[in-house]
Amino acid sequence: MKVLVIGAAGKTGRAVVEQAVAAGHQVTAFVHKADEYEVSDVRVIEGDATDSATMDAAAVGQDAVVDTIGGKTPYKETTLESSAANTIIAAMKRNGVRRLVVTSMIGEGESEANATLYERLLVSTLLRGADKDKAAMESAVESSGLDWVILRPAILNDDPAKGNVRVFDTETGEKAHKITRADLAAFMLVQLDNNEYLHQAVTIANS
Repeated sequence: MKVLVIGAAGKTGRAVVEQAVAAGHQVTAFVHKADEYEVSDVRVIEGDATDSATMDAAAVGQDAVVDTIGGKTPYKETTLESSAANTIIAAMKRNGVRRLVVTSMIGEGESEANATLYERLLVSTLLRGADKDKAAMESAVESSGLDWVILRPAILNDDPAKGNVRVFDTETGEKAHKITRADLAAFMLVQLDNNEYLHQAVTIANS
């Protein structure tokens, strides 16, 4: 598939790009600064993810979009993710791209039921700015009319992939603890052509 990865320079974005290339996908990496991004076998587009013209150029001819954007100061109020999501959605519609996979975080929506006490404290303190922005981003995606999947990962770490990802049922309230970025990336790529979680926001973790 032809896959556009937005936020490709971030830790999760890099993992998605690496695994997508390894899987044989044709990858376009959307980054803020191209001179700081050196990855082989990918097409690189530099720009602001909230700029419509640049996003249009990136979306042309794509089969799917993976949005891994995350702010660097999650405690500050921002509209980065929600503004970017609206720009991405509009560009996808103009260019006939249907599949959108985005990463959010545990604690959003009904996933709060699966958050540990520590995770709930993080959302209300260190992640308080990102919390509002991600909620607005999710709302934009859910009302987009596209073929979307929202992933709400537990606390991320840089450990080697464990090769297993669990989807947590909010009704049970079972707690989701952590997940490697490599496993998150792999699960995101599965959603490119899998309809099991289409039009759902799912909580995931290794354990």
